[in-house]
Amino acid sequence: MTILVMGVGNTLLTDEAAGPGALALFERLHGDLPGVRFLDAGTLSFTLADEIGAADALIVFDAARLKAEPGAVQLLEGQDMDDFVRSGKLTVHEVGLTDLLDMARMTGDLPRRRALVAIEPAEIGWGLELSPAVAAALPKAVEIAHGVVSGWIATSEEVEA
Repeated sequence: MTILVMGVGNTLLTDEAAGPGALALFERLHGDLPGVRFLDAGTLSFTLADEIGAADALIVFDAARLKAEPGAVQLLEGQDMDDFVRSGKLTVHEVGLTDLLDMARMTGDLPRRRALVAIEPAEIGWGLELSPAVAAALPKAVEIAHGVVSGWIATSEEVEA
């Protein structure tokens, strides 16, 4: 099983960088997980469609408006993820995550297992530092993602056995 762990966001816009920040922490703590690839997707582009389509499973870190306290973390899996990204609640990127998922769906390459680890931003503005609330939330986001990825790996190994 190939699992793509992707961080989405603009590192020049304070809490918009929550996705790449969580990705970097995840890779630093769990970079040795079997079959896991890491990708800083920046502000997204259509070139990522091939990366997503080549994966069996996809987990995405991104800043998202959850209508929660800054730094809140929410896990959305499968159809819940699809519905959320289609609702337009995510931060605006050049290409939306929904566009990439739809491209993968149309070509029959949509990863069957997919999850979004969303982090509520405190502020989005020019700056290279995360707000204290979002910086403090990254370990929780990584812990949640690690649980999901570990479950996917265990399930895959059971099927292969």
